[in-house]
Amino acid sequence: MPVMQTPIPCLFMRGGTSRGPFFNERDLPTDVAIRDRVLLAAMGSPDKREIDGLGGAHPLTSKVGIVCCGTRPGVDLEFLFAQVVVDRPVVDTTPNCGNMLAAVVPFALETGLVEAQGDVSTYRVLTRNTDMLCDVTVQTPGGRITYAGDARIDGVPGTAAPIKVNFLDTAGSVCAGLLPTGRVLDTVTVDGAGAIELTCIDNGMPMVLLRAQDLDRSGYEDVAELNADTELKTRLEALRLRCGELMGLGDVTPKTYPKMCLIAPPAAGGSIATRCFIPHVCHEAIGVLQAVTVATACVLPGAVAEGIAAVPAGRIKTVSVEHPSGEFSIEIEVDPVDSSKVIRAALLRTARLIMRGQVMVPAAVWNGNAS
Repeated sequence: MPVMQTPIPCLFMRGGTSRGPFFNERDLPTDVAIRDRVLLAAMGSPDKREIDGLGGAHPLTSKVGIVCCGTRPGVDLEFLFAQVVVDRPVVDTTPNCGNMLAAVVPFALETGLVEAQGDVSTYRVLTRNTDMLCDVTVQTPGGRITYAGDARIDGVPGTAAPIKVNFLDTAGSVCAGLLPTGRVLDTVTVDGAGAIELTCIDNGMPMVLLRAQDLDRSGYEDVAELNADTELKTRLEALRLRCGELMGLGDVTPKTYPKMCLIAPPAAGGSIATRCFIPHVCHEAIGVLQAVTVATACVLPGAVAEGIAAVPAGRIKTVSVEHPSGEFSIEIEVDPVDSSKVIRAALLRTARLIMRGQVMVPAAVWNGNAS
């Protein structure tokens, strides 16, 4: 009897405010085209409900993590993030995901890729998408990863063990540099509408920040209202396409970046209020590297956030980024000589193992025979 499906070992994990299956790289096809078809089948894409797979019918829950041991000196683990587009047969491994990154070390400990170093363990992780390095610290009492703790992050119910992520080199993750247009502030006009001031920036995630008031919005609208705002989304997409060119990204029509972010003065005691699009759906919170990039813009003199963001003094600053479901605090360290340069960003996340087992994909997909 022919084998109709192929089982693939995986752990289904939450990382920050995202979730999805995590795979050991050795358990996936080495051919990238076949691997991507396998991931599409595993997630049930393309389908707006992803009814035939593990995907959650939303960009935040249609993500995949692929992990292996480090192959470079000083690197403990390597991570490839894959954004599986819900309604199109696209697997995007260009951008980073700081939320899914939070689950990489727990996955590695659960599967024996690394061993605990004591009650607290730190590992250097290379994100292959953009060659980004970070140090990830997890709680391993008694030599075992724990998920129980008192840390709380907005967008996730309850509390969990803290996971500290210290980013080492996020500037110009996808673009040519932190400010890919060469300017801290740009003025862009599209579709004959009025000129819009904005900041094109990439400190872990290519983003375009613009004042909500310049688009006749408050920046405090709820997610459902913004997702139903066709006029706003149409204009944001036109701006995104134009800014993609200015940022050296070419035609970004099929890409999941740059992310567009409306900013406004803080409303709940934070540093800045945000409404981010990823890129066509309003984020119910904010992505990790989006928050890092927004926080960076808040400390850059002359950026679009100047005069809006409430930023504390000092070389090491905690920037509280407000979002639709709470806030996200980023610790930013600026260069002691040049205050316009950010040399470090650190943050707190949590993660949890939800399920372990095998995901089944049609054998024809694994064998490379499916179209």
